[in-house]
Amino acid sequence: MDTFLSALKAVIDSLGATIALPIIIFFVALILGAKPGKAFRAGVVIGIAFIGINLVIGLMWGALSEVGQALVKNLGITRDVVDVGWPSAAAIAFGTKVGLWVIPIAILVNILFLVLRWTKTLNVDIWNFWHFAFIGSMVAAVSGNLAYGLIAAALAAALALFLADWTAKAVQSFYGLPGISIPHLTTAPGVPFAIFTNWFVDKIPGLNKMEADPETIRKRFGVMGEPVILGLIIGLILGILGFYNAGDFQTVLVKVLGLGMNLAAVMLLLPRMVSILMEGLMPVSEAAREFMQKRAGSREIYIGLDSAILIGHPAAISTSLLLVPVAILLSLILPGSRVILFADLAIIPFVVAMFAPLMRGNIVRMVIAGTLELLVGFYLATWMSPLFTSAALDAGFKMPENALSITSIGDGFLWPPALFAQLVNYLGVFGLVIVAALLGVAMFFYMKNTKAWEIAAGAPKE
Repeated sequence: MDTFLSALKAVIDSLGATIALPIIIFFVALILGAKPGKAFRAGVVIGIAFIGINLVIGLMWGALSEVGQALVKNLGITRDVVDVGWPSAAAIAFGTKVGLWVIPIAILVNILFLVLRWTKTLNVDIWNFWHFAFIGSMVAAVSGNLAYGLIAAALAAALALFLADWTAKAVQSFYGLPGISIPHLTTAPGVPFAIFTNWFVDKIPGLNKMEADPETIRKRFGVMGEPVILGLIIGLILGILGFYNAGDFQTVLVKVLGLGMNLAAVMLLLPRMVSILMEGLMPVSEAAREFMQKRAGSREIYIGLDSAILIGHPAAISTSLLLVPVAILLSLILPGSRVILFADLAIIPFVVAMFAPLMRGNIVRMVIAGTLELLVGFYLATWMSPLFTSAALDAGFKMPENALSITSIGDGFLWPPALFAQLVNYLGVFGLVIVAALLGVAMFFYMKNTKAWEIAAGAPKE
């Protein structure tokens, strides 16, 4: 069985999202009753959209990584826990025994939940199953028990489905994505921070009335409030802070202007790529709706996708760009934090993307929530770094030169891995029982009054 799973994982890895996802979407659309021609075109268009999204994200990744490293160097920050980036975290997660089994485990959990009507989400985002594997790998590392790790991975898959269902209405309304949910465990864990921040800000006179969504900013500031111009301005400011000492005047000017133009391009191109994605998703969403109406009356079914489709919103991009210097500053001033940011600054848009529907695109609130989540994340990453490093060594990961401990913003900064691993660390198998019980209670109250939960998560009142 291990040989078969290794071969399956190797095939999926070699195909990549832009090839395998269109194939999966094609067969899902056929099963849901779409005509073969429409199903085929939907798969191809979705694949093209993800190629475009990945190209733009790559542009942003390169730009933010370079300026982030420059800021760290300028400030002279030195720490002993090195941020190795989410690709390294994913490689570690899939490189463990838990990673070998995570795909069939997550699929079985999803099927079971759909059959029992515990979820509306059909999660086709199989590449991000690595988040489940990462949590399972942390649990296996702390317990020394593979079975505990596999159970933890299954519970993580269930948690992702619950968070996806809970936030689906807000995502669909705010982003204009009918029939879509986001079972992504880099993005969905931000929901509690957003709800808490909304509650806190609502109690502060003046701040609670401040409107700071992209449309309001555009109306107030005219052309200077356009998302493209905001991206340019933020890029220029970051460029000056990071590259002011990068060489002679010409070199500095080229780097600063280049960063500004790159981030302006991201602000324009990402929404365009998402609109192409929606063109491909519409036939699948319609087929899913008709399929469920024929077989289950009014029951809904959501297609669970990567949160990459969310980060193209101007509020998400603007917030993430503003949080880059905030993250660098926090790494400098937080007492007790041992983390130096290096490779993962460009993942901040994924961390904050779920804030936008919960906060109606209010950038001020989103920056506050993002700062809070990053602040907590530095301490979680410091706390979890021994386990992260242990799992990396078990997976045969090559440690960076002179690095004693490693982490990443993607999962190393987030509460689900810490919750799972530390409960098992202190309570053994009873830690997993507590996680399952907490999830069960949350699901019970959610299903008992879904509308109240959805409104709390930013869904519009009917």
